[in-house]
Amino acid sequence: MTQQELEKYLWGAATQLRGTIDAGDYKQYIFPLLFFKRICDVYDEEYEAALAESDGDMEYAAFAEHHHFMVPEGAHWQDVRETTVNVGMKLQDAMRAIEKANPDTLYGIFGDASWTNKERLSDETLNNLIEHYSQHKLSLGNIPDDKLGNAYEYLIKEFADDSGHTAAEFYTNRTVVKLMTMIMDPQPGESVYDPTCGSGGLLLNCALHLKEEGKEYRTLKLYGQEINLITSAIARMNMFMHGIEEFSIVRGDTLAQPAFLENDELKKFNVILANPPYSIKAWDQKGFEKDPWGRNIWGTPPQGCADYAFQQHIHKSLDEGNGRSISLWPHGVLFRDAEADMRRKMIEEDKVECVIGLGPNLFYNSPMEACLLITTTNKEASKKGKVLIINAVKEVRQDKNIGYLEEKHIGKIYKTYKDFKDVEGFCKVLDIGKILENKGSLNIAQYVSNVDSDIVQISIEDALKAWNESSSSLKESMIELFQILG
Repeated sequence: MTQQELEKYLWGAATQLRGTIDAGDYKQYIFPLLFFKRICDVYDEEYEAALAESDGDMEYAAFAEHHHFMVPEGAHWQDVRETTVNVGMKLQDAMRAIEKANPDTLYGIFGDASWTNKERLSDETLNNLIEHYSQHKLSLGNIPDDKLGNAYEYLIKEFADDSGHTAAEFYTNRTVVKLMTMIMDPQPGESVYDPTCGSGGLLLNCALHLKEEGKEYRTLKLYGQEINLITSAIARMNMFMHGIEEFSIVRGDTLAQPAFLENDELKKFNVILANPPYSIKAWDQKGFEKDPWGRNIWGTPPQGCADYAFQQHIHKSLDEGNGRSISLWPHGVLFRDAEADMRRKMIEEDKVECVIGLGPNLFYNSPMEACLLITTTNKEASKKGKVLIINAVKEVRQDKNIGYLEEKHIGKIYKTYKDFKDVEGFCKVLDIGKILENKGSLNIAQYVSNVDSDIVQISIEDALKAWNESSSSLKESMIELFQILG
């Protein structure tokens, strides 16, 4: 199959659920089913290879060392396919058996979908889904990791488009992801962390970035935490589908219960990329005031907006030698009064390296403009005491109600970040003293306007000319009127 044919084939299963299940719930059924099929087909492929190697020794072919994942007897795709009554129960049992047989890697990976609820998924619907995916073998020989991984990412985007309001929970605009990865430039052997990892796109792209550059991507240490059960499972499946096995993605609430600790402190990472949930109100503000991990270094954010709780968690989790972070936020984090003290302290400590204003519609189902906040624990000497402000609000392509960065936009923004020097009308290098004089405001338009100054000048001149002409005309009219009346 071509890439396009594979994507059409995988998406075809979701179309069979229309009318019976809400579009926002497709992902909790389709992704586990697809992953189950992949595991079984790869297991069969590995079994056949070991069988050929051992001249037909079936016991040898079943040894665990010949397989990525073990598929216990009775828990194979074919066993489910041969079931006609209570298909959901059989499917659920098979998935649980596979999880138990691979406790170190697959525990809980199939999520908690209600496969046995026949009002949502009848035996007929499940049989149709299973038959649809049974049309093709998803073995490594037929569909390599890269190909299936790309198709999996395609599915994630399609679900985001289809599911509307739930998209932001697990999908970050992939063109923004590419820019963020390029800026962070993770290197072989480094640790990379996403505290709100969604479906794992930011982490995954760090590995793929190294792979594209011909560098050793398998030594990259990937860590992620995600509060939503099915989304965290999708992130783990996403890694395996791309052939990446060295990672740790944990389900949990990052603010209330950070998963990665060392010596009773937060684990430190070289690179952190994040698209945190913005302005959440349901969080434990009182607990953060006395945070046991010392994350309230700049203060406690207001109850109605936990943005700086995440930002302080990110900073506290950075390696002190070469830690660097990039996080995607709405512009409000740059200038809101309620967070002014925390923002000022962050700037005073010289942690902010760069702020990039992006265009509208880059968040799913929201027209708001986004920005990238880049921080570091140890700035280069030439950048100390300085912050680069880039106004790239116009560097975006709009497609219906979603914005994208084209290659030319990504290239321009990335080059500007690397050059770290003034570009008239696009970016400015500021001393942190100048920013602190403005009460710590990082409001991009305050320093770099995205309005064309020539147009402004012409429009003012035209307006003045028109006003003068209008005044002169009015004066003449008044004179004429008085003459008539007089």
